[in-house]
Amino acid sequence: MDPQAKKTALRKISHGLYIVGVKLDSQLNAFTGSWLTQVSFIPPLIALGVRRDSHSFAMMEQAGVFSVNFLGKDQKGIAEHFVKPAAVIGEKLKDVPYRTGATGTPILEEAIAYVECKVREIANAHGDHAVVIGEVIEAGVKKDEPALNLTDTGWHYGG
Repeated sequence: MDPQAKKTALRKISHGLYIVGVKLDSQLNAFTGSWLTQVSFIPPLIALGVRRDSHSFAMMEQAGVFSVNFLGKDQKGIAEHFVKPAAVIGEKLKDVPYRTGATGTPILEEAIAYVECKVREIANAHGDHAVVIGEVIEAGVKKDEPALNLTDTGWHYGG
């Protein structure tokens, strides 16, 4: 296989940018995610790719809940803030206005929309990212406008 062709081809997959919130007991955290898709209408299910070796994945796996905050096209700065690693869990949330939703996970005040999910299944035992399937149990829309995606930022991920 031509490694450069593989990388270029896989980067053609469209990726949105989302802030994923997690909660375990009294700990809250959030990170920028880009692998998300709807996989069922009834019940409403989404699939999210999450790095297996991350603390946020461990929190999600143990607590069984997560939120997905959708950003508008002009909110690249928020995605940048949450993509950077933090030394202390929850530190990334300290300067960002948020509230906790029905699941206790962070809902960003500046998000254009959000969903809250209960984990229903975790798959992909062979990859560096797990596929977390969550059932949407709550949703809200603040602004009905186009969402931020990877190509809007000039960033590259995957491949």
